[in-house]
Amino acid sequence: MSVTVAALTTGLLLSSCGGATTKDAAPTAAPKSCVDTSGDTVKLGFLNSLTGGMAISEKTVSKTLHMAADEINASGGILGKKIVPVQEDGATDWPTFAEKEEKLLTKDCVAATFGGWTSSSRKAVKPVVEKYNGLFFYPVQYEGLESSKNIYYTGATTNQQIIPALDFLKSQGVKTLFLAGSDYVFPRTANAIIKLYAAKLGIKIVGEEYVPLDKADWTTQVAKIVKAKPDFIFNTINGSSNVGFIKAYYDAGLTPKKTPIISVSIAEEEAPAMGHDVSGNYASWNYFESLKTPTNPKFIADWKKYPGSSGVTSDPMEAAYISLYLYKALVEKAGSFDVDKINAAAKASKITFDAPEGMVTLDGENHHIYKPGHIGKINKQNQFDIVWESPEFIKPDPYLKGYDWFPAATRDALVKAAG
Repeated sequence: MSVTVAALTTGLLLSSCGGATTKDAAPTAAPKSCVDTSGDTVKLGFLNSLTGGMAISEKTVSKTLHMAADEINASGGILGKKIVPVQEDGATDWPTFAEKEEKLLTKDCVAATFGGWTSSSRKAVKPVVEKYNGLFFYPVQYEGLESSKNIYYTGATTNQQIIPALDFLKSQGVKTLFLAGSDYVFPRTANAIIKLYAAKLGIKIVGEEYVPLDKADWTTQVAKIVKAKPDFIFNTINGSSNVGFIKAYYDAGLTPKKTPIISVSIAEEEAPAMGHDVSGNYASWNYFESLKTPTNPKFIADWKKYPGSSGVTSDPMEAAYISLYLYKALVEKAGSFDVDKINAAAKASKITFDAPEGMVTLDGENHHIYKPGHIGKINKQNQFDIVWESPEFIKPDPYLKGYDWFPAATRDALVKAAG
């Protein structure tokens, strides 16, 4: 295969300074937990960017967690204990995420933490929760190539979002693709995987550009897209940087009719915030507000009337909603808030939740969940008309071990480069 391991990982290595990495070290015993569940309450940490470039997306995730906590409390709590949320602001700054997570575990003594969005925020938190043997529930699609006994992943891994998106593009006869991403771990790793699978599908990558997450000027990069004339643009940009990208896209004369975009981070809340009519473009998610399931109408209605609601539902906030209910199910199956007992219950039992996206099942080995794949086309109401769906819920395969086009050597190199 012409795509080499070195070519795939060089850019990722250069960008990995934006995330938290740690050198291998001999395992040490975790400090004694200060979690106290002897009373009638249990403290849970909510760690979201309420300020900075990611606030455009993460504020809603935070609000959704509070809604789920209120619902659970109204129904009797977890093992009869009411949730007391402890909210912290990650401020779109990865060292701050690590600092706040340590505070939540050692000062606030939370039983688990919920939040994050970017992979850099998750990777900043990961060594902290592992050091203190805490639990972190991560609600957003990501690049895969990770599992931890201290993290549960309720958003999509690569084979549940990226691969379905490419399958859809292939079904549409796409021959050429341009990759546009934010310059950090998720887009770099996702695009390395996209290049491999695109080669398998016979789709040519005609360009690849990145802009830092906190920057909004895409003028130079979009000019390269215009020159390359791709059939589609694959967008792995996150946060408010998408606004700058969409502005440059339209300023350059591009339109969804001749150069459509497929995104993996623009959802119902972000679409109307782009500053332009983005109808005709696409997104790959596991959940859309337009999804027809028995549980979705109530979820939508409850969210719309919740104080401070954004008014629309979306995949990341639905995955955050899942995360709190999944934690409740795990604790009740374990009969304990103890992390080791929860993990044992995850492996020994079939843990499910009747989510708005459908009945999700936890894989107790890798801590991901089975999810459906959907492709939506943005309409004039900034909702998504579903144009493709997976025939069944997709088993999570974060390391892509079930895909023959993903060599073990490449997998190992990307895992190492991502940190």
